[in-house]
Amino acid sequence: MKKNILFHVAVYIRLSKEDGDKAESDSIGNQRKLIADFLKGKEELILHDIYVDDGFSGTNFDRPAFRRMMADIEAGKVNCVVVKDLSRFGRDYIDTGKYLERYFPDNDVRFISITDNIDSEKQSYDMLLPIKNIFNEQYARDISKKIHASMQTKQKAGEFIGAFASYGYRKSEADKNKLVVDEYAAEVVRRIFALYIKGYGKIRIAGMLNEEGIVCPSEYKRLNGDNYRNSNRLESTSYWTYSTINRILRNEMYIGNMVQGRKFQRMRSRARLRDREDWIVVPGTHEAIIDRDTWEKAQNLLGRRTRKLDFDADVSIFAGFLKCGDCGKSLVKKRGTPGHGEGIVNYYCGGYVHSGRKFCTPHGIPHRTLEQIVREDLRMVIQNVGDLKKIVEAQEMLCVDEKPYAQIQTSETECAKMQAELERVRRLKKSVYEDYREGLISKEEFVTYREDYVKKEVLLERQLEGLKEKAGKADREHMTSVFETPWIKRLLELGDVECLDREIVVEMLHEIRVYENCRIVIVYNFSDELDDLFQDAYEQEGVK
Repeated sequence: MKKNILFHVAVYIRLSKEDGDKAESDSIGNQRKLIADFLKGKEELILHDIYVDDGFSGTNFDRPAFRRMMADIEAGKVNCVVVKDLSRFGRDYIDTGKYLERYFPDNDVRFISITDNIDSEKQSYDMLLPIKNIFNEQYARDISKKIHASMQTKQKAGEFIGAFASYGYRKSEADKNKLVVDEYAAEVVRRIFALYIKGYGKIRIAGMLNEEGIVCPSEYKRLNGDNYRNSNRLESTSYWTYSTINRILRNEMYIGNMVQGRKFQRMRSRARLRDREDWIVVPGTHEAIIDRDTWEKAQNLLGRRTRKLDFDADVSIFAGFLKCGDCGKSLVKKRGTPGHGEGIVNYYCGGYVHSGRKFCTPHGIPHRTLEQIVREDLRMVIQNVGDLKKIVEAQEMLCVDEKPYAQIQTSETECAKMQAELERVRRLKKSVYEDYREGLISKEEFVTYREDYVKKEVLLERQLEGLKEKAGKADREHMTSVFETPWIKRLLELGDVECLDREIVVEMLHEIRVYENCRIVIVYNFSDELDDLFQDAYEQEGVK
């Protein structure tokens, strides 16, 4: 050892369950005590600082305390590094070898690994050192595979294995793999969904929460004592943002489904996002914050390429639903200026507004006119469905009283075949009489043939009657089942729509196409069901 040289020591400590570190022997406290005992009585070793990376893998050197230690070495504050053993320093044998065999010697940094009996000041690195590093890395690889397999098994069983629960939930005190609702945060989540469905944009929702002083999810977790870090957020930001609102609106955890395995990370590589179909999703593992109906409405709106509204203006109930019937561009909202319909809201083709008449024409329509047309059309649809239901119920009452149900005809092909056969038999019966009258057959033959055809005629008439009755019953059952479909039931529940609001628009409408001269085409979310309903009804005799 060189005489009269003082070494400014950096004590480096690391622990990571991912590396399979033993909780007791490799604990932070144990490493700290072992190194402190080693430094006692060694006057040439002066402690500069202790650098601790708790929860960071040794398979790479991207660790905050390690980077701080290297910065102090570069600044000349440290010229000796002390660790409990080589695995604490790193498990990547290539990069570990670079530091021990090149960087530290080139920068006159003494390296001491206590339990490995390595001290670069007393002896040069032996030939076994690279082999030890290889074993350390191989051990880390083996442990990593086992841990990933164990984690995946738990994920597929619906157990929560994340470090932090999604905003709105917290880990159960009784079982850390179970989630329970955090009522305060859950209420904020419900409000976010409600505002979005009402037509508020993500930026505006974030602004409202910030104005009201509601802390953002990352800050809320820190206030609750969680050592939470958001790698996507700047250190100086602690407020709601567009991306935060967007993530919440798309997070399937809020309907009670456990969603995990979004990312995958190999050793010495960055975590990569998996394809959506490779995520591990287990339904119904915890209490839902958002009901299914609200979730589907929000996802429907998220799937639309809606125009961003003016945040200072009132939210339009038709935002995201208006399309130009000719060019397909979204309609934009404009308010009248002084002297030109001040305050009146009108909608115009976005293609015309941005590109002029060379691209499209105005397709202008006042908000009040549009609202009135949609409201009246929806009321008419509801009334027609209600009237049709009454007719079907009346027909069912006739059947209960065993009265004829000949008015309703279905299974037209089978009935037509049976009717054609009956007519053929009747013609043959008639022709037999004509043959007898012309003397072509004897009286005995005539009687025999006639009796045979009469029996066939009676049998076919009964079969045809039974077929019609059976078909009518099937039609009635089908019609009754149609009225039990969710959309039709919801229409009947709405009753008479006196006022149109955003919730009704989101629930009922799929798209409104606007043409010139205020002509519009309304496409409902239940248009196919309505078409089937009325087609079935009008095909039945007696339902006009």
